[in-house]
Amino acid sequence: MPRRRLRRGDLACSVAVAVAVAAVAVAAVGAVGGGDGGADFDYRKLSGIIIPGFASTQLRAWSVLDCPYSPFDFNPLDSVWLDTAKLLSAVNCWLKCMLLDPYNQTDHPECKSRPDSGLSAITELDPGYITGPLSSVWKEWVKWCVEFGIEANAIIAVPYDWRLPPSMLEERDLYFHKLKLTFETALKLRGGPSLVFAHSMGNNVFRYFLEWLKLEIAPKHYIRWLDEHIHAYFAVGAPLLGSTEAVKAALSGATFGLPVSEGTARLMFNAFGSSLWLMPFSEYCKADNIYWKHFFEGKGGCHHRQQCDEMEYKSEYSGWPTNLVSIEVPTVRDTEAYPSIMDTTENITSSMECGKPTLLSFSAREVSDGTLFKTIKDWDPQSIGLIHQLEKYYQGDPVLNPLTPWERPPIKNVFCIYGLDSKTEGLYYQGRSGNSVTGKPNNSSGDGTVSYNSLSWCKNWLGPKVNITRAPQAEHDGSDLQTKMNVDHHVGQGILPNMTRTPHVKYITYFEDAESIPGWRTAVWELDKANHRNIVRMPVLMRELWLEMWHDMHPDAKSKFVTKDH
Repeated sequence: MPRRRLRRGDLACSVAVAVAVAAVAVAAVGAVGGGDGGADFDYRKLSGIIIPGFASTQLRAWSVLDCPYSPFDFNPLDSVWLDTAKLLSAVNCWLKCMLLDPYNQTDHPECKSRPDSGLSAITELDPGYITGPLSSVWKEWVKWCVEFGIEANAIIAVPYDWRLPPSMLEERDLYFHKLKLTFETALKLRGGPSLVFAHSMGNNVFRYFLEWLKLEIAPKHYIRWLDEHIHAYFAVGAPLLGSTEAVKAALSGATFGLPVSEGTARLMFNAFGSSLWLMPFSEYCKADNIYWKHFFEGKGGCHHRQQCDEMEYKSEYSGWPTNLVSIEVPTVRDTEAYPSIMDTTENITSSMECGKPTLLSFSAREVSDGTLFKTIKDWDPQSIGLIHQLEKYYQGDPVLNPLTPWERPPIKNVFCIYGLDSKTEGLYYQGRSGNSVTGKPNNSSGDGTVSYNSLSWCKNWLGPKVNITRAPQAEHDGSDLQTKMNVDHHVGQGILPNMTRTPHVKYITYFEDAESIPGWRTAVWELDKANHRNIVRMPVLMRELWLEMWHDMHPDAKSKFVTKDH
């Protein structure tokens, strides 16, 4: 069957063609006539595996709970997250089913909840109720796949209990064993590897899975397993250096549009061991190599000793400003309890002694190593639980300390995709006096939830020579296309396009490297004004994914990445 050149304009007119990753993979060959020779890979054999983000999986009750003074009770399989009607009418009951013990992550004695399974668990959290983007997460994505005729077994959702810290996902639910089996089953069922599509905290989950897998199978089989089971990894909205929104939620509460008070939201957030998984951390601090400790010292029980480069102490920027969080605290009761603040200047010490409130600033390292929470624990009892979680589930994690910088995953094709130029809390200044909380966020660029410095950390995965292209998101004739080839890139110094912009035009900027490691491709896509929670619903993103996969299988392709001139 003759092949025609696929244009962006052909796709922009049809919602059905704005298809997601699994649709991209499965439909590509069929759309051009199937395996009639020339293609190196049969994309009909691919599967798309979706790893959702924080609060993006339905939770259902697994208890019988009577709710006095409310028309609603909780019975097994009733929706908990998210049932807004029950939240409004029986908030105390609802909280019993949502909260975990902050010290051991066990369920409330009267009610337990567990994650739902299948695609329905991630498409819409609260069907039929007005909760907006919080409710409808992957619904449009799946709808596009269905309209395009994608087989049901080609799209696989892997929901998880997003309240749990990483080690508890495995300990309680065997989540990573099941995820490994999902990849192996997809390969056996369809005959080819999978595309991984992870959003937000789902990327943290996938990173942990890769490290867990490294300890689970023989070292010489690790890369071979990845090559056989994973064709490409699409990291969408990944908080690669954490997010200051997690600091805000931990210290003062973030309702995310729910009809609850900030105090209730804070109590709930701090009960979840996963909340620390999103905390900001320094790019200069790394933990011990657990891979070798696993063989020489055995599994588990050891803390990850954090080692920081000297730049952590010399530079005023560690991926984050050094004064990432500033807190005004009352008079210190006993400075000996806070060795981390003993280096404060004499005038600050004297102001403490005089009973004046003291302003203390904390870096990202001091957030992730617990210094912040240890400092305020006398005034904030919830910080005691956070300290416990940090030490037990992160510094003492048997696989890795997740609050450390990411390296490029050893997967053939890696695409890092995120939005920018939306107001985002890059810094959070928190004032605290007794139990009251005051302060204003300082806005910076990002996707509205994760700041740009964290999202763009994946640019460090690019090699020394990078091709940069900027194109309008909308259909275009190529006249507004800008390209720079073989731009020098020094790891750690960032890379900027230095290209012009037409007012009121939204662009996609592509940073692409297919030369640094033979057989591997790395790309970073920056989408103007793409919101963190809405990016998975954007037709322009689905279109670009489709084009990239189409290009991969096309026998006449002359370049490593799809061209952008049409």
